[in-house]
Amino acid sequence: QIVLVSGHLDSWDVGQGAMDDGGGAFISWEALSLVKDLGLRPKRTLRLVLWTGEEQGGIGAEQYYQLHKENISNFDIVMESDEGTFKPMGLAFTGTSEARDIVREIMTLLLPINITDIYDSAEGTDIDYWMRAGVPGASLHDDISKYFWFHHSHGDTMTVLDPNQMNLCAAVWTVVSYVIADMEEMLPR
Repeated sequence: QIVLVSGHLDSWDVGQGAMDDGGGAFISWEALSLVKDLGLRPKRTLRLVLWTGEEQGGIGAEQYYQLHKENISNFDIVMESDEGTFKPMGLAFTGTSEARDIVREIMTLLLPINITDIYDSAEGTDIDYWMRAGVPGASLHDDISKYFWFHHSHGDTMTVLDPNQMNLCAAVWTVVSYVIADMEEMLPR
C-alpha cells in the first residue's frame, strides 16, 4: 500500500522553476528524508514522485497513472504540492467525509505550528487522474498572495524560497504523509 507525495519539475519557459515547482519537489523529498532520519518505518510505503511534463498537458502524470492504475486499490492517498512553498495555511483535501474527519484529526498534530486548517478540493494536475478515480487527494494550501509575482517569470529563482517557510511546508507534508502511512487502516473511500 502506498502513500504518494509529490511535486513536479516544470521550469520550461523562463526562470529556474525554484518556487514553481522546485519547492514542492523539495518538500516531498524532505518529508521522506525526515522520516528516514528519524528512524521511522510506517506500515505503508511512502513513495516520492517528481513529475515531469506537467506544463505539457500532464503527460508524465498520465503515463504514471496508466502504468499503475491496475493497483489503484493500494494507493491510500496522493499528495501534490504545486503552489510554491510560501507560508502554509493548511491542507486542501478531496475524499469522503469519513476520510476528511481522519485528516482533520491528523492536522491537530500541527497545532504547535498553527497550521491546522482543512480546505475543500485538493488540486494538482499530477494527482487529478487518481482523485477522479476515487483515491483521496491532498494539496498543500499556502499563502499564495505573492505566487504570481514569480510564477513563470525570470524572478522564479532560489532567492524566492524562504527556508523557514519551506521548513513549515515540509513539516506539514511529513506529518500528514507519515501518519497516514502508519495508520492501521487505509483512508476510507
